[in-house]
Amino acid sequence: MNFFRTIVAAGLVAVSTSAFAADITGAGATFPFPIYSKWADAYKKETGNGLNYQSIGSGAGIKQIQAKTVTFGASDAPLKPEQLEKDGLVQWPMVMGAIVPVVNLEGVKPGELVLSGEVLGNIYLGKITKWDDPAIAKLNPKVKLPSDAITVVRRSDGSGTTFNFTDYLSKANPDWKSKVGSGTAVEWPVGVGAKGNEGVAGNISQTKNAIGYVEYAYAKQNKLTYAAMINKVGKTVQPTMAAFQAAASNADWSKAPGYYVILTDQPGDASWPITAATFILMHKQPADKAASAEALKFFKWSFEKGDKAAEELDYIPMPEAVVKLIEKTWASDIKS
Repeated sequence: MNFFRTIVAAGLVAVSTSAFAADITGAGATFPFPIYSKWADAYKKETGNGLNYQSIGSGAGIKQIQAKTVTFGASDAPLKPEQLEKDGLVQWPMVMGAIVPVVNLEGVKPGELVLSGEVLGNIYLGKITKWDDPAIAKLNPKVKLPSDAITVVRRSDGSGTTFNFTDYLSKANPDWKSKVGSGTAVEWPVGVGAKGNEGVAGNISQTKNAIGYVEYAYAKQNKLTYAAMINKVGKTVQPTMAAFQAAASNADWSKAPGYYVILTDQPGDASWPITAATFILMHKQPADKAASAEALKFFKWSFEKGDKAAEELDYIPMPEAVVKLIEKTWASDIKS
């Protein structure tokens, strides 16, 4: 996709082709950037209104919305209800997607390598340092593994992708949970840092024997070699829309205050283990009510007309019943 590659190569973060006063401003998660880009392009063609979205990571996006420098923030790490209350924010899930381990191994095709959460955690702990380690070899008897050292790549910025990845490792690897834990930023035992999903994808593509984690659309668009995973019930699953949907189907959004739902390590034979939602954050009492109203129009349009585009990039649209809940939240909680 030339558009996507050009944006990444140039280091640009504006989704719209021209930034002007009427543009909707947002900042945050790199996880949903490919679909927000696609929606913004279609929305601009249909309405003439642009979206200026800075793909800077969830941590930075949360800071920007707290500081009221943008109309909305975006984060893959949902804020807890008490934090939302403290900051006067409203939160809702916009779309769901999946995080995949990606590798650069000569002769290994996408989906051939199989990893478990325990092995993945031990690689990121620095306990497994070579590709032909017995623990990896046991999962991959038919794959020719090099005896080379593993180059571990992880995020350097505050990241919702990291939050979900480390949340999964904490559930699948007790040692990871006790030594590192989960968060948008953690004390990584090993690894080379890269900024954004874009940075990790670029680093993996250029580094032989590397491993990293990215949102699936980045793996797909950059033709990276993704790994299959052993899920919670011990089944080997490929990163497919069906596997992502299987994990997402367990979510009960109606009972979660502030829509606080974590989708990692869900049960079910077909479930992809590192599935996640990405969230929008807006102020209950927006400083610029007109800008806030424009942003909500874009989100409403995305829910109504954006499902096909989301599925083409292997994101999972929010179910219709959840969208209705979200629209009620807008009406009751955001003052326009």
